[in-house]
Amino acid sequence: MSLSLDVLTVGETLIDLISTEESASGLRGAQTFTKYLGGSPANIAVYVAKLGGNAAVISKTGIGAFGKFLKDELRYHGVNTQYLVMDHRVHTTIIFVSRTQDTPEFEALRNGDFQLTPAEVPVEAIERAKIVHASTFALSREPCRSAVIKALRLAHEHGKIVSFDPNYSSIIWPDYQEAQHVMSEVYRYATITKPSLDDANRFFGQGYSPQEYIKMFHELGPKTVILTMGKDGVLISHDGQLLGYLPASKIKVVDVTGAGDSFWAGFLVALLDKRSLEECALFAREVVNLKLTIVGHLPSTIDCNEIYVNLPDPKQAIVKRMFNAIF
Repeated sequence: MSLSLDVLTVGETLIDLISTEESASGLRGAQTFTKYLGGSPANIAVYVAKLGGNAAVISKTGIGAFGKFLKDELRYHGVNTQYLVMDHRVHTTIIFVSRTQDTPEFEALRNGDFQLTPAEVPVEAIERAKIVHASTFALSREPCRSAVIKALRLAHEHGKIVSFDPNYSSIIWPDYQEAQHVMSEVYRYATITKPSLDDANRFFGQGYSPQEYIKMFHELGPKTVILTMGKDGVLISHDGQLLGYLPASKIKVVDVTGAGDSFWAGFLVALLDKRSLEECALFAREVVNLKLTIVGHLPSTIDCNEIYVNLPDPKQAIVKRMFNAIF
């Protein structure tokens, strides 16, 4: 009998080349880059493993130096790589990323990541998982789109928690109408979603209040919506009811790359630990604080119990108001 997986992520595992210096002109002004394991699903798997969870990825890379680097990095960080497909017919995807304290600029050279096929998504992997997670990036091209939809549909049918990251970008997915159609289909299977305010702006358009964005995400299907707003904090909603607001911590930010992924990982780990949604958000905020103070991945060892013990009382940390149901 195979061991269960806490979190199975499906989608891109790729090379992030992050600029070593901040540049006012973004990538155009960047001169030197450092190589990191990247891709939102892969990063989340790494962070879950660092938090003590059992994580695996379903992804496709090439078999060259970059693919071998990624496999080695995943294993080093404790991620199960038995479902990582290394294909001699493709090249590993590379993304250039600007280092910044705001939303990073990026440029992608895509190849292997989107060539994952539905046949390369084993039913056995879905059956082992407690949570199955995917992001919009992986949905933007076929055949990976069909592979991800298969994974999430199977997860839904098996009663798993399905988490979906609506990180839509017109740079990656220029066909906006197609993106809306595909993401709406995926949301039929989703249990939980964590859009950022930037994600909401890009997907629904600008001009709406955070509460209106939350309502629109609920209407697509997920029961739980966590809206992250950077320095403006986090809104927590469940079953159409706004549960509260969590302010952001005041810390010195070194690099925001991967902050959303670290929040995801922290939230999902706390959810599996049977914490309340408010406690999950508090725990995720602490994990994000660790990530924002460094370039690259989180530290090798993270004591979850120590974080839990030092969490503030949700009744004091979460701002509660008499919100009306947002439906």
